[in-house]
Amino acid sequence: MRIKPFRGIRPPKELAKQVSSRPYDVLDSDEARAEAADNPMSLYHIIKPEINFEPGTDEHDPRVYQSAVEYFRAFRNNGWLVQDEQDKYYVYAQSIPDNHPLAFHGKGRTQYGLVVAAWVEDYMEGRIKKHELTRRDKEEDRMKHVRVNNANIEPVFFAYPHRSDLDAIVARVTNGEPEYDFISDLDGFRHTFWVIDDAATIATITRIMGDIPAMYIADGHHRSAAAALVGNEKKLQNPNHTGNEEYNYFLAVCFPDNQLFVMDYNRVVRDLNGMTPDEFLQRLEEDFIVEDKGTAIYRPEALHTFALYVSGHWYKLTAREGRYTDDPIGVLDVTVSSNLILDKLLGIKDLRSDKRIDFVGGIRGLKALQDRVDSGEMQMALALYPVTMQQIIDIADSGNIMPPKTTWFEPKLRSGLIIHELDK
Repeated sequence: MRIKPFRGIRPPKELAKQVSSRPYDVLDSDEARAEAADNPMSLYHIIKPEINFEPGTDEHDPRVYQSAVEYFRAFRNNGWLVQDEQDKYYVYAQSIPDNHPLAFHGKGRTQYGLVVAAWVEDYMEGRIKKHELTRRDKEEDRMKHVRVNNANIEPVFFAYPHRSDLDAIVARVTNGEPEYDFISDLDGFRHTFWVIDDAATIATITRIMGDIPAMYIADGHHRSAAAALVGNEKKLQNPNHTGNEEYNYFLAVCFPDNQLFVMDYNRVVRDLNGMTPDEFLQRLEEDFIVEDKGTAIYRPEALHTFALYVSGHWYKLTAREGRYTDDPIGVLDVTVSSNLILDKLLGIKDLRSDKRIDFVGGIRGLKALQDRVDSGEMQMALALYPVTMQQIIDIADSGNIMPPKTTWFEPKLRSGLIIHELDK
């Protein structure tokens, strides 16, 4: 992999919590407007600029993109975002504290990412590997945002095959005083950030990363595509292109694969395709062993087990032998459930477009599934056992694409802690 240090644009130490925000794509305009209320320093004014207009304003209105530019400029003029004078790397740690709802048996965890400028050519030539399809309309939206701001305002989330030598460097850096250290009020995650300005350490990181054959997009496929495509556009538009321009790189936070945790991504469906609950359960027995678990929430225990909630009861579904293949895609529970339940029984063939289905990230918990069924909005919920990081890597290495809505990573990267400008 080819990476480089860069002159990050970031908030002063005392403003980091106030400026930073959740990523643009995990909340809607009304939620962003509410979170940014009474906070003129919120990054939502730049990454969700429709909140700068009346509610209902089209987020793709040209005025909205221009507003992002004006706010980005104002943040810099006001000293809320300041550019480092020298090229640097950074370390960004995300922690789930002990006794947080997502802590495992009350024990929290931390993942440490290297903040780098990743090479556009590595994306264009497939060394930065993806496992999801992207939609052109969403790519174009983010490309416009990158173009008008001439910057990667938000980072992308990469994974790399862990290395003990990089772990040792990160451990040494994080033993020092952090630049930022705060806990988000909304989700309770801790965000800690260090600056690497030692030339020898910077050179060592660059050299070690150069020995890594590939990186993997964990989260942010549309942002990755948009950032790389805009960089490539600038290359093609520049008759004096040398390859050393800043636009040849884009903003990424790179985590070792053994520190990442993939959560479940679950499904809720509006109807049973004309069947009664009893008829639906009976049909399920063709491909699954069905066990009634009663009214207490049941969570899938292993691969090829599912939790179904219908008519006030939770059921354990275990896929019968011979009902799925062993190839990297066929073995996934999202594939098994899509083929044998959503398609075969419920007639849902396109997860991206069918309005009868919705998706619930594991961060919301299984109680959220039960509530949506009990409210009458949905008739059934299906909870899946989460995929592993190794499965994601295997699929990306094989050139395959995961089915829609397969992975949910937590914690999400905090936006606004670091920005990469495309031209110095």
